Amino acid sequence: MVAAAFTASFVVFGVMYSFGVFFTPMATEFHASHAATSAFFSITGFVSYLLASVTGHLSDRFGPRIVVGAGAVVMGTGLVFTAFIGHMWVGYLTYGVGVGVGAACAYIPTLAIVGGWFTKGRNTALGIAATGTGCGTLLTPPVAAAFIQRYGWRATDIFFGIGAAALLSACAAVARLPPIAAHLVTRRPLGRVVRSAEFAMLYVSWLFATTALLVPFVFVPSYARNHGANEVAAASLLSVIGGVGTVSRLGIGVLADRMGTVGLFKTAVFVMGASYTIWLVSPAYGWLIVFAAILGLGYGARISLMPAVLIEFFGLQNLGGLLGIFFTASGFSAVLGPPVAGLIVDYTGSYRWGIGYALAMGLLGFATIARLHERTDEQNRVTVIAN
Repeated sequence: MVAAAFTASFVVFGVMYSFGVFFTPMATEFHASHAATSAFFSITGFVSYLLASVTGHLSDRFGPRIVVGAGAVVMGTGLVFTAFIGHMWVGYLTYGVGVGVGAACAYIPTLAIVGGWFTKGRNTALGIAATGTGCGTLLTPPVAAAFIQRYGWRATDIFFGIGAAALLSACAAVARLPPIAAHLVTRRPLGRVVRSAEFAMLYVSWLFATTALLVPFVFVPSYARNHGANEVAAASLLSVIGGVGTVSRLGIGVLADRMGTVGLFKTAVFVMGASYTIWLVSPAYGWLIVFAAILGLGYGARISLMPAVLIEFFGLQNLGGLLGIFFTASGFSAVLGPPVAGLIVDYTGSYRWGIGYALAMGLLGFATIARLHERTDEQNRVTVIAN
């Protein structure tokens, strides 16, 4: 189950977060603005995370195999069809909607089942599963850059489509719902959960911090190229984010046991928000590497801890549906992140104000949960707002 979740997140985020490498060649071919080209990424994120609440519920009810299998077909087909588009609006459908639907079907259902298969070492299991996100971000952008240089972005989309369909089909073949014992499940209605103050604080924090996170995934490669880096070096900045994120995920179980899940989660959000100051103050490639590494450190810890934080707050019941509802915040972030930053860059003629926008969103993400704490209850751990 951990391997299935690892592979699904590797494919989903490897494809989505390598879009920054496709950005310049696609914008050049279609003579498009920053905002118009970044819409590919934003539509993908918006569709995938908004549909995650539906796919999570379907997975809870019918099992993940059918849902993930459908995601394999839709994502693979969407990527292959994108290779043949003649107009950008068609690409919004094939790539934006196709990859988005495929990601929604693959990511949440596989991630949700991991938490239910473990009572001991759950943080470690979730951390290992979540390294798929970092490994996908580490390995896929340089591969995409090399293929684009040699074969062009259209052929690269075909290659990615075939590979994504094959790997996600393998995930579908092994994924199944966990045998959760009834006494381990917190019987708290889903509607009551999403109306709670704790859920609201976490949701808004995720919205802000992810809005900031998605800006560099789209614009850092083109920013680096504008300041003298070659194609592969620029794409490698995304790999640094993914690589450092992978390392932070691997050690997350031990740190969470020592610091507490909520405390470590808050630290990760703060590290992410503060990292944008480095991108803001210097365009030098060396400092961009430092920025990518620090952002990856916080990003890796945050994404690994999120399922464990929700389990700690609200229990294991309907976890797929809960994760799906929670990650709709990322869908709104996809609209508020790259497109808004792209409009700012187009209007001002400079990346500086777009980076400042990401910095503000990142710090708001931390401020929203700064007063969130945890305590030990008679039966389980819950979080409360500090007095």
